[in-house]
Amino acid sequence: MKRSFAIAAICSTCAMIGTGYAALDYRPAPVAQLQGLDKITARISTFDVPVGQTTKFGTLSIRVDACYRTPPEELPESATFLDIADVPDDGRAARDQIFSGWMFASSPGLSALEHPVYDVWLKECLNPADAAEADAAPQAGQGQPAPEQP
Repeated sequence: MKRSFAIAAICSTCAMIGTGYAALDYRPAPVAQLQGLDKITARISTFDVPVGQTTKFGTLSIRVDACYRTPPEELPESATFLDIADVPDDGRAARDQIFSGWMFASSPGLSALEHPVYDVWLKECLNPADAAEADAAPQAGQGQPAPEQP
């Protein structure tokens, strides 16, 4: 009896692990949409950074190395790998690497940037081709006049 219970518990655990793994179907996206907060001025900025390129936010230099997202039919999730360095404006050539790792849009506190002046987080990974396809697809019933009432 105990043996069959143990076997059932092991099988159900393996089944749960298998379904959790199969649900994550990340696909590459060419653009990371980031948001940054300047804690001094309380201003939030949204900026798009193509994968492989670097952008500046205040004194931060942000490089996006990878960006992945789930397809639209699954739970929305985006993940990006960022390298963030603090480059002071005082003319020093020193770059202080302050963050290097993955950020997830659904859990910004899981792997967060710790900086006294700036916060940066991933909003989502974008694929401009998906937006172009959605714009080109004809919408059912759009642009047609409503039928007249007798």
